[in-house]
Amino acid sequence: MTQPDQKNFVQRIAARRGVRQFVKFGIVGASGFVVNLAAFTVLQKTTTMPFWLEFSIGFMIGGVSNYFLNRWWTFRSSGHAGKEGAQFLFVSFLALLLGNLVGWLLVSKLQYHHEHTVWFLSTVSGMILNFFVNKYWTFRSVT
Repeated sequence: MTQPDQKNFVQRIAARRGVRQFVKFGIVGASGFVVNLAAFTVLQKTTTMPFWLEFSIGFMIGGVSNYFLNRWWTFRSSGHAGKEGAQFLFVSFLALLLGNLVGWLLVSKLQYHHEHTVWFLSTVSGMILNFFVNKYWTFRSVT
């Protein structure tokens, strides 16, 4: 591809609504990632809770933050906030189960014990599931 063809291709891809939404979802996810990590780290340093509970609390705090930002910015939804919120949290719960499964497999089966790496891999494991289920179920009226 020549330089103008490459630029045109990139512009066409960037113009697609689903691509823009995925990028925005990723940005919102990054902010939730920071909120999640901060909550997880505070809990880890100040409590004696088991890892899975610290992970779960941090994950859900980040998820609530993500819901509001995704509703307002990513999907620009005007649907029923309570219904969408319940669906978003249900999808987050499914992603949480997946994350806990990944964490359990890494620690229990693979004997990998670097907590922040396990946290990272557990969190990332649900992102694709989270995006597509929320795009086509939770916020389907605006996709």
